[in-house]
Amino acid sequence: MKRGRTGAAVRGAGVRAGAAARRFDDWGSASKAVLENGLRVLTIPAPGLHSAMIALYVRAGSRHEAAPANGVSHFLEHLFFRGSAGWPDTVAMNAAVESAGGNLNGITARDHGCYYTPIHPEELATGLAVLGDMIRRPLFREMDVEREVILEEILDEVDAAGKDIDSDNLLKRLAFGDHPLGFKIAGTRETVRAIDLAAVRRHHARFYTGENLVLCVAGPVREPEVLRLAESHFGALPRGRRSRDLPPPAWPRGPVVEHVSHDDAQAEFSLAFPCPPEQDPDYPIHLCLRRILDDGLSSRLPFEVVERRGLAYALHAGIDTFVDAGMLVVDGACAPAKVGRVIEEVARVLTRLAEEPVPEEELARVQRRHRMTLAFSLDSAAELAGWYGSGEVLSAPEGFEERCRRVERVTPADVQRAARETFRKDRVLAVVVGPGGVRRRRELERCVARSALL
Repeated sequence: MKRGRTGAAVRGAGVRAGAAARRFDDWGSASKAVLENGLRVLTIPAPGLHSAMIALYVRAGSRHEAAPANGVSHFLEHLFFRGSAGWPDTVAMNAAVESAGGNLNGITARDHGCYYTPIHPEELATGLAVLGDMIRRPLFREMDVEREVILEEILDEVDAAGKDIDSDNLLKRLAFGDHPLGFKIAGTRETVRAIDLAAVRRHHARFYTGENLVLCVAGPVREPEVLRLAESHFGALPRGRRSRDLPPPAWPRGPVVEHVSHDDAQAEFSLAFPCPPEQDPDYPIHLCLRRILDDGLSSRLPFEVVERRGLAYALHAGIDTFVDAGMLVVDGACAPAKVGRVIEEVARVLTRLAEEPVPEEELARVQRRHRMTLAFSLDSAAELAGWYGSGEVLSAPEGFEERCRRVERVTPADVQRAARETFRKDRVLAVVVGPGGVRRRRELERCVARSALL
């Protein structure tokens, strides 16, 4: 089972529409119905496709856990695939879905989870029957076996001594501290070992309820059939109540630099800055900022740092948002001796956006590419289900055309203002994982302090 944010239709994509840009008013839209138990059902008809996607979203992740039970959401995700009352034989359970063209999978993130499968459009009944039984009537079997699987998974995030070397975990801890958004999605080795059957049952009973779930079906499907099957296989879930999010702490005052010593041929680095959540009026500006920085080899970061100076093999900019918080992250990897110079060059690129208005032609290009990216998602039932399903469960439902209009209203002055407010020394969090100790951390602190950031 995968972990991490679901692959929605690039909700973090980023444009000024030209003559070739198509509008989304009459296509790529979803219909919504609510069952008596509160479960929301989204149907996204895409008659030109030949496959469908079933995705069940739950508003439960590591953000909704207490510290002693950190990792229980992810643990429960694993246990769902160990069999249900109707499908106690997991081989038969998977074979049924696979015979219908599907492949059961699940994802746990910090703020939600998702269970999904592609499916042949004529086999919706099979996919929804299996998924519904998994969620409603899990057997919670073989916990000790699954515990060992998860402990092995956690090894990807730590070194031989058990020290955390995952830059995403380290950044979230710097940004959110002891708040649940700072928890690791899979939990720690100590918390995973301590999770028992009673904790798993409590978590399932609290969050896997009608009010806290969103079922999304996309592809060449018909809403009456989707609703009939949803009622049949999910209508018996208790209503329950929607989960609540503990407000996040204020963004820490920077610069904050953390260096984690790890022997490797390369050093990994990340620079994080605050970003508003999706519903904030300034969020589309940050989408444009992200695309200006990293949207192909012609964009600023790869051109200036990689192509022009050869300081790193790859460099990326991304956005990670929650309902009430977010961060814009620049990350990459390079030779340990080059980390300081790479950070200085990245800071120079970021500061230029704060000091000089972005040319209108450059902004129009990234805006246009944003619209095109959303248009491409219409060719994928998975992308459609991801966009609407994650938007609904995270309380940020938005159609493609509405998102494009918000992005296309962004001006060069907006971009410059947001860059001035964001790319500042007192707002930066830096994480470097690579060779070196206290001396290297002090060097990096001096590097960030003398960088071009405002």
